[in-house]
Amino acid sequence: MKIVLLGYGKMGQLIERFAMKRGHEVVLIVDESNRSSITSEDLEDADMAIDFSTPDAALENISLCFESDLPLVVGTTGWYEHLEEVKETCLDADQSLLYGSNFSIGVNIFFHINKMLAKAMDPYKQYDVQVEEIHHIHKLDAPSGTAITIAEGILENSDDKKSWVNSVEGSGEEVIPKADELLIESLRIEEVPGTHTVLYSSEVDQIEFKHTAHSREGFALGAVIAAEWLFGKKGFYQVTEMFDFNK
Repeated sequence: MKIVLLGYGKMGQLIERFAMKRGHEVVLIVDESNRSSITSEDLEDADMAIDFSTPDAALENISLCFESDLPLVVGTTGWYEHLEEVKETCLDADQSLLYGSNFSIGVNIFFHINKMLAKAMDPYKQYDVQVEEIHHIHKLDAPSGTAITIAEGILENSDDKKSWVNSVEGSGEEVIPKADELLIESLRIEEVPGTHTVLYSSEVDQIEFKHTAHSREGFALGAVIAAEWLFGKKGFYQVTEMFDFNK
């Protein structure tokens, strides 16, 4: 494929490397230095776009790709309040978009088992559950999109928890969740690529379910594989649709 990279930070550079390793060509790199001058005509020769930019830029990039009839993989998070609007536009215009909070194979297995664990734990009311996420200090959004996906998986399988609330360590704001609220605790520590933990705590014991990323490479490779999966398809997809854990 001929790929356009939207965003060229650490993730964008890794994606470029994996794309080239897998036989693809990066034909255009768009970042803050040239975004204002990019038009749909600049994307005419491309087959696919991959966006790892910023929440504000992602929405503009999605619109640009729809205008250009260019399939798009979006790894940026922090824009999901516009998800239904983007989905409607995508389907009405017969465009192609795949989005996800995390493209790592390991994390998507984690998502699947997290739902199974939540369902198994739900009858045992002596356990309270919370989610903890740790990322590098450069991450712009909190909680992480991955943590939100984990929380949603728990909420779908819990009779007691109805919504999630976020506490950011060091923000100076104390968040005390209500009984029907699921706490997501966010920590930002130097160069941590991403650690997500689900904790079920009772008076007598604690169960921890954790995923630790050793580098960003798993995310980058997964994004390229997602682009390969999306190529030739029309529609609006989540990254979880790439995986079938119910065989």
